[in-house]
Amino acid sequence: MDNLELDGSSLSIGDFEEVVFRHQHCVLAGTARELVARGRKIIDETALLRTPIYGITTGFGDLASVTIGPRDLETLQERLILSHAAGVGDPLPAPVVRGMLLLRINTLARGHSGVRVEVVELLLSLLNHDILPVVPSRGSVGASGDLAPLAHLALPLLGRGEVNHNGQQISGIEGLAAIDKSPITLKAKEGLALINGTQAMTALLGVAVIEIKKLVRVADWIGALTTDALRGTDTAFDERIHRLRSYPGQVASAGNLWQLMQGSRIRESHRLNDVRVQDPYCIRCMPQVHGALRDVLDDVERKIVIEFNAVTDNPLVFPDDSEILSGGNFHGQPMALAADFLTIALAELGSISERRTEKLTNTAFSALPPFLVKDAGLNSGFMIAQVTAAALVSENKTLAHPASVDSIPTSADKEDHVSMGMWGALKLHRVLDNVLHVIAIELLAAAQGINLLRPLHSSEPLEWLHRRLRERVSEWTYDREMAPDIQLAVEVVKRLEPECVNIA
Repeated sequence: MDNLELDGSSLSIGDFEEVVFRHQHCVLAGTARELVARGRKIIDETALLRTPIYGITTGFGDLASVTIGPRDLETLQERLILSHAAGVGDPLPAPVVRGMLLLRINTLARGHSGVRVEVVELLLSLLNHDILPVVPSRGSVGASGDLAPLAHLALPLLGRGEVNHNGQQISGIEGLAAIDKSPITLKAKEGLALINGTQAMTALLGVAVIEIKKLVRVADWIGALTTDALRGTDTAFDERIHRLRSYPGQVASAGNLWQLMQGSRIRESHRLNDVRVQDPYCIRCMPQVHGALRDVLDDVERKIVIEFNAVTDNPLVFPDDSEILSGGNFHGQPMALAADFLTIALAELGSISERRTEKLTNTAFSALPPFLVKDAGLNSGFMIAQVTAAALVSENKTLAHPASVDSIPTSADKEDHVSMGMWGALKLHRVLDNVLHVIAIELLAAAQGINLLRPLHSSEPLEWLHRRLRERVSEWTYDREMAPDIQLAVEVVKRLEPECVNIA
């Protein structure tokens, strides 16, 4: 596998996925190395002056009026990292931490943050050797960037904090020793450059986008299986209908659903004598709902790729003009809004899935045995599985309340409007986990419905999906513990790939 060159300007979502999930090795591009050196030269020259420049020769936040003498500039940067490492809560997962390292390196590579090349190279060493700082998930309001998470990310550079390496949690100094590296002493501006930015919330969003793009494809697949189990019609998925509205996501989902159902003997068995004429919205409007999420995903992906390659530090160095300017690129509002919108759209994917599960378990609609089990009464079947899905969907309704409409002043009211983007991205992941379980429950119910329609068979790709589940979870003949089946179905959903049909 070739090295991925980081130049600060061309990182794609595909590159991000290769690094955070498949450990792609990264190097600093030659052009970026030159830009970083030029930016550092401006800082070195400025640090010799007595002029107050925020974060270089002054304190931080509301302490910006405090001038720091030349002898204390290095101490200032180290203490900044230590004091800001105030995070709490469960640590962020490994792919997110890899993403944070990658994005921090990429933004520093632009040369507008004023760090030395050695700092960037040490971050690269941590990333390439998978020495991952332990980063608590709570503590950022998404204003001056993700200060607390990024401070924890920076601690190992100083030989501080904890890291995960080879399945063990060890000290930061031990992590550096494992790769024959020593702690660095931060120079003027470098501590601030390491913690100003949106890389925690953006990494969370990037990981979520990758996982949701896969999940919405699987949701089409499982939705098609449910449609066949309910003896629904594929008419509503006809391409001619969707071309008249022309949303790309809707057209793609409709095409998937139509293609997946072709060749189904179940569909043919009721084509001429179905008196229902139209299916309920959870079936008929699947392309519109699934497709809307796809379109939101496309929009969010465009935004996060901009953020991947953005400079979100403060103050910013402009070597061509020999100037250092203070601004607010660290503010997380774009990512906060993106996280909120994606959370809402994703919650709807779970909501419509739960409705399909309800239809499968409701004999008044499905004409299948009550709760998808023979000897209903003696057996409760999928009764409470549907209740679990309903509980998760209800939880998502609360989690879908936008984080970005909140703001709480910090830093003695200097930071008087904050984005709450980190919380928006964190709860997006909670909704993602909930929706994954809701869709897994639908898969269990749909597969059970197909079993109850035997000897009729569905289409080739849907029968393949049915077999994939049955390799892990047997048919429900009488009541047993449901929770293990749900967890096994979750693992099946996570690993599904559209191998039998070209899913868009």
